[in-house]
Amino acid sequence: MILGGTRGGPDVRTLRRDRWGTNPAVTAAYLAAFVAYSTWAVFQNKEYYVGASMHRDLISPFYSPCLTYSCAHGGPGRGFLFLAWWTISPGILVLAGPLGFRATCYYYRKAYYRSYWRSPPACGVADGHHRYSGETRFPLILQNIHRYFFFIALLFNTILTIDAVMAFRLPGDGGIGVSVGTIVLLVNAGLLWAYTLSCHACRHMCGGNVNQFSRHPIRHKIWSILTPLNARHMQLAWASLTFVAVADIYVRLVASGAFTDPKIF
Repeated sequence: MILGGTRGGPDVRTLRRDRWGTNPAVTAAYLAAFVAYSTWAVFQNKEYYVGASMHRDLISPFYSPCLTYSCAHGGPGRGFLFLAWWTISPGILVLAGPLGFRATCYYYRKAYYRSYWRSPPACGVADGHHRYSGETRFPLILQNIHRYFFFIALLFNTILTIDAVMAFRLPGDGGIGVSVGTIVLLVNAGLLWAYTLSCHACRHMCGGNVNQFSRHPIRHKIWSILTPLNARHMQLAWASLTFVAVADIYVRLVASGAFTDPKIF
């Protein structure tokens, strides 16, 4: 194969006889639905926090961390840096980190390359383009910054884990306890950690560039733990993406008064 060269192959697009187009079509629809909902959610700038007036401490993952004065009025106000000049939705400020990590993720690259760019749409199916340049040109060459977004994702995961711990607070309802909202934020944080640690960049950072694992027993142990997790990276990518939206919907419904957050104990 020559980068930038003409693609070869049979005269027909594919020899496959199964419904190979179903998977990329479903992937495209699901990603479009998530992008549409998350865009709508971050521009709402309301009903993203359930506070002491409702005896809870729940914040949507789309709005955490809180970095503006505007969110401090109706939100948790626990940000260490408030931006006074930012007057629109604070959720927009949160997008860059998680979006950058997922957009450059090896699995998501495969998902949207196949479903949107048809490059290629499936195994054993001809590419939708006549020439191939890989990720050697702008803007796709920027996909290489994924390894740096990994560290940004760790920061966000830590913040959302703190949010999950804070969700044990039930002000005016026993002080400390567990509600359905607590479980929702805990599961969300757990899935995000699992997805992030199953990342190919994380596995390579722990076990890559090593000629002999016997000389690096600690790195080998960590690599051995991450490898089975890495094998489930696709499933964790979808589960964590879905549950971020689920957590936002749950907090939004409770904040809007659609129902109260049930206390478990």
